[in-house]
Formats: sequence, C-alpha cells, structure tokens
Amino acid sequence: MDRMFYPALIPEWIYNGGISTVEKAGQMSDYGWTVDAERLYEGKLGDLFYLDPNPTGSPCVLLLHGLGADGASWEYQLRALAEAGMRPVAPDLPGFGRSIYRGKGWKLAEVSGEMFRFLESLTSQPAKVVGLSMGGALAVSMGIEAAGRVDQLVLMNTFACLRPKTFSERLYLVRRFLVANLRGVKYQAELVAWRLFPHADQAGLRQLLVEKILQADRNVYRAAMRQLAVFDARRRLGEIRVPTLVVTAEGDTTVPREIQDVLVQNIPDARQVIVPDSGHAVIVDQWERVNQILLDFLHSQ
Repeated sequence: MDRMFYPALIPEWIYNGGISTVEKAGQMSDYGWTVDAERLYEGKLGDLFYLDPNPTGSPCVLLLHGLGADGASWEYQLRALAEAGMRPVAPDLPGFGRSIYRGKGWKLAEVSGEMFRFLESLTSQPAKVVGLSMGGALAVSMGIEAAGRVDQLVLMNTFACLRPKTFSERLYLVRRFLVANLRGVKYQAELVAWRLFPHADQAGLRQLLVEKILQADRNVYRAAMRQLAVFDARRRLGEIRVPTLVVTAEGDTTVPREIQDVLVQNIPDARQVIVPDSGHAVIVDQWERVNQILLDFLHSQ
C-alpha cells in the first residue's frame, strides 16, 4: 500500500493480516493507536469488529462506512473525534471487513436494528450517527426509527432514493450491478476504484479499495447492492426529528447533488454543506475540512 496517499487510513495492526488484540495487546500502531482500540461485539447477525479508540469519551459517535469499505476507512475522523473527547466507534458492518454475517439476505432494516443493539451495548445516552454513501442510507433508516436513541445525524454523499436521472449515471449503476454478477466482484471492484480515485497519483487508494471490497462477503456485497438499488425512504424523511447535516461533495458523480438535495428539502431540521474539490470519497479527499465540519456540527448541540 502506498502510504503517501493514504497515510492514516488503515492502522498497521489491521492491515497486516488481522493481528489479534491478544497477540499484540498494548502495542502501538504506526499511527498512534493501541491495538486495544479494536473490539468485538457478539451481535444477533454475527461477530461485529469495531474500532473504539476512546472508550471513556462522550458522546458516542457511530461512523458507518460505504459499500465495500470497513470501519478503518474513518481513520482520519476517528482520530479527530477522539482527540476532541468524544467516543467515535467505527464498525465493520455485517459481512464487510472482518465482521461476520450470519443472517439471511442482508437487508438494511435488519442491519439498522443491529446497529441500535450495538449502540445499546455501548451507551445509555442518545448517540450521534454519521454515515457515508451506503452507511448514509443506513443512517437515514436509523434516523427514521430513532425514537430517542439518536440525537444528531450526519449524512455524507448519500440518498433517500438512488434513482439516477442522466443516461451516464444509469449506465454506470447498471454496469456496476451486471459486472458484479456476471464478471465477478474483483472486476467490479476495479471499476468502482477507478471511478472514485481516477487520478494517476491515487494508485495506492485504488489498490486499497479493491482489497477492501474483495475482503467483503461476496454474497453480502451483492445483496447490499440490491438493497441500495431498491431503497426508497423519501416518503418517511419527515419522520426524522433530529438535527441533520447533509455533507455533499461538489464533485460526487456517484450520488449527484440533486439526489442529495432531496434529503435537505424533506428532513425538517436539515441543512447542507457543500465541500469543494472533492468526490465521493470525501472523508479522504478533504479529510481536514470534513473533520472541522463534523466537529462544528457535533459541538452545536
């Protein structure tokens, strides 16, 4: 992996073969995390690995990753939130990263329920939920069902309904689905990696993303794609009754701005921040700006 382009995204103790906390307890990663930051939740859907670098912090901030990624993709944000005294937790969602999925069919609704149970194991107080892309759709679902368990939402480059309008957008999504099912996940992973990181100096990022996608359970990956294709929460957005920040990358071609605008227009207490010079992977493209946006919003309540 080329650390020049991804300097802190994957702690060494995760990236190098999944070293267990028992083997390396108390040792430091290259980026300052103790191995003890990795924890395990035995959930209803399977074993859930998560990063918890500041377990004594407050409030709890749940970070939900995108399709094919894992909790370590939030490395920049984990560090900033922990240093601010909060308790950021970043799970590998069921079937992704090193988390196991033992359910049937992988549905957003059941994963949402698992995330609520996971939060209940961590805190008795309402949590902040931050989601990117697929994780954002999951955060939307959690916001709808919050019932006092969530008090702020941050929705990054995500949607209530992914219905592309232009021919090129439709072609990309159709091609992505067909490739995953006909050509295999590896080919599809390379397609996605080039779309998210198209520049010559982003080879390290492309390689890392492909590796992370291939680490996911293949059946879960395909099921998650189908779930995102049919997900439609537009009619229920008015049920989200917590302050919500929609973070939109100016150059996102995966979830265009007009699709993200639907969230702002229909969630009662929502506002939007546009991040210039960034694409779908905004937590990497503009991580310093995203960190400041997060801290400002989370400190506002």
